[in-house]
Amino acid sequence: MADQVRAGGRGPYPLQGRVAVVSGGSSGIGAATVTRLAEAGASVWIGYNLGQDRAAALAAKLPGTGHRALHLPMRDTAGIVAAAATVASVHGHVDILVNSAATTRAIPHGDLDALDDAIFDEILLTNVRGPFATIRAFRKLLAESGDAVIVNISSLSATTGMGSSIAYCASKAALDTMGLSLARVLGPDIRVVGVAPAAVATDFVPGRGRDAVEKQAASTPLRTVTEADDVALAVMAAIVNLRQTTGSTLVVDGGRHL
Repeated sequence: MADQVRAGGRGPYPLQGRVAVVSGGSSGIGAATVTRLAEAGASVWIGYNLGQDRAAALAAKLPGTGHRALHLPMRDTAGIVAAAATVASVHGHVDILVNSAATTRAIPHGDLDALDDAIFDEILLTNVRGPFATIRAFRKLLAESGDAVIVNISSLSATTGMGSSIAYCASKAALDTMGLSLARVLGPDIRVVGVAPAAVATDFVPGRGRDAVEKQAASTPLRTVTEADDVALAVMAAIVNLRQTTGSTLVVDGGRHL
């Protein structure tokens, strides 16, 4: 077994020349992550569902070369498989996969009737099956890297059970548990790390304005609003610096969990 053990001390993960795929990459946390990856030298495929124009515009203004928009619909497994085939035809491998695409609805937890089956299914299909189907479709490309990393964008809601809806909280808890399972089976060539923010100053939650995010931030020890780029920096830390981390979820919440 000794000859199968890798040496440690490999240093930061180099981004120059790496190939990255980011689902939900045209806006919010995904777009901030795309920007950071490109600035660090990666060639980025910007996954989108309906935001083709946003993805194309973002690709055009990024530093570096090789950035492309990629139709990556979380509720369409055939579409996800097609996206993986498109990337394979250009690169033949993927080094970084960030699962940022997600959806939610703002539904009071006590209003069980409002959280009907259609909404529940939409949230779980997008937030749980979608990332799994994406990892499954890109697994061979990630394995070709020999040193790949998957980052799943989770939420503090996964552990607190407080969030935009009960279904959303459940979906992020499932995503975290799925990350544990995948980290076991995808190593040693692929790491799996989660990043869990609390409220972020984006338009992700319908009807939630910046004032609500500021109010939540005021109740935390750091009293600082979490911006999309703060989460992107945590994603970068997971990719670049935390080389010995897999199967863990990093909390980015200003101390809200305390």
